[in-house]
Amino acid sequence: MPTHTIHGDCHHVGWDNALPPVLTVAPGATIEFECLDASGGQLTAASTLADLAALDFARINPTTGPVFIDGAQPGDAIKITIGAFAPSGFGWTANIPGFGLLADQFVEPALHLWTYDKVAMTPAAYSPVGRVPLKPFAGTIGLALAEPGVHSVVPPRRVGGNLDIRDLAAGTVLYLPVEVAGGLFSVGDTHAAQGDGEICGTAIESPMSVTLTLDLVKDARLETPRYTTPGPVTRHLDAKGYEVTTGLGPDLMTAARGAVARMVDLIAARTGMAPVEAYMLCSVCGDLRISEIVDLPNWVVGFYFPRLVLE
Repeated sequence: MPTHTIHGDCHHVGWDNALPPVLTVAPGATIEFECLDASGGQLTAASTLADLAALDFARINPTTGPVFIDGAQPGDAIKITIGAFAPSGFGWTANIPGFGLLADQFVEPALHLWTYDKVAMTPAAYSPVGRVPLKPFAGTIGLALAEPGVHSVVPPRRVGGNLDIRDLAAGTVLYLPVEVAGGLFSVGDTHAAQGDGEICGTAIESPMSVTLTLDLVKDARLETPRYTTPGPVTRHLDAKGYEVTTGLGPDLMTAARGAVARMVDLIAARTGMAPVEAYMLCSVCGDLRISEIVDLPNWVVGFYFPRLVLE
């Protein structure tokens, strides 16, 4: 059970080591964090494309915190044991012009609103032909940087941040390198589901609470985050296998774009979805994987789409 709760109004929208902590704890404390969605509450169950167009990007990706961990110093690591999530039952996925792996191909805004069973967490309906299994996690989870000033929350960094790693789910233990005294830990940008790659730039963006235990590893000397999962990471998707498209060539980004574009075409043709709808569906449940990166001069990237979503 958490010994502390930090409410969603205690949030910030940029990394800044000058921010005063909202809570100071001893190592080993368990805290419940109320997390806003990536829009900071600007998108709701009643939102339309007009609301998407009016998004204030200065409010994007708010994180709850920061928390000061007693005894944490540069060179140490914060050990985060990820506990239970309490989802809200609401989420959204959007194609935001200028953002995403295929931004040059999908230039118009699109918005999909989700409702899901926040207790049973059964697969969420995307359309009459698609249901997406859920796996909650926090997309943004990190510590303050040593460099002074306000830093954008959008790019991931060596101290964590907007990692968007689907496997930072319940039971995973994450280690983050400390750069400032106390670490100054924050978390937010919670997702109900996401594919590896988050290709359109959004997942099932969903406000929820998460319970975390923050501990301290002295003199860990981590260069970047690392984590340990409690078991298999794709069993919610594996049951009926995958459709896989590939991209090949000397550039991994070009190959990834090719693999995704071919899957979007395949899903759109098979289901009758508009291509942008197929693109957003791929973002919440499909996985980009590097299959081969040693056979000069060409590398192979695969995009795995779980067949159970459409069956």
